[in-house]
Amino acid sequence: MKSLRWIAVLTLVPWLPRTQAQAPASAPTQTSAGVAAPWDVSQSVAALASQTSRLKPLLDQVNPRDWLNKGAPPAYVSQWESAQKELSDVQRVSQSLEKQPDRLTVALDTYFRIQSLETRLNSLVDGIRRYQNPAVGDLLVGVLGESAANRDKLRDYISDLANQKEQEFAVVDKEAQRCRTNLNRQSAAPARPAPTKAPAATPTAPKAAPAKQQ
Repeated sequence: MKSLRWIAVLTLVPWLPRTQAQAPASAPTQTSAGVAAPWDVSQSVAALASQTSRLKPLLDQVNPRDWLNKGAPPAYVSQWESAQKELSDVQRVSQSLEKQPDRLTVALDTYFRIQSLETRLNSLVDGIRRYQNPAVGDLLVGVLGESAANRDKLRDYISDLANQKEQEFAVVDKEAQRCRTNLNRQSAAPARPAPTKAPAATPTAPKAAPAKQQ
């Protein structure tokens, strides 16, 4: 079951685009396999969580229910409520990833939730600028822009970590195949007959000594 789960997770990774820009001089420390060190990943995730937390007071200023009187569609209300929940979810999973940076499933969950939050906010910003206050919308966009660098680091880390896990899985799978092959050869080999023992020699009675003549 574990191997099937990893295969399902790894199929998601190829469509995570990699950043082609040259890494800065202060790039995160990497392990021998090319994956960023857990300490560096935890720091990036903590910074990302801190940046996204700045969205909370801005979202609290938004009141899409008041927009309805100005002709705004009701969908903005549900978008705002969803954004509030998604922001809380991002904070929760970010804390989990900060503690366990080597968990690929947690890293993927964090990245996808951040993407979903950004999509929701970008749609909500249009309503903020039109029906409430353009300055608040600009502030939201600015905070999202500040978190883009750490979000991209997380994306690249996920790709590197997935490649490492895939290589580890390939090694384990190769060893399992070798063991299965050896077992199949042993079961297919004909059984050797047990060696037969030579029959034990029957002891002969001793010859009687000839009688002495008188």
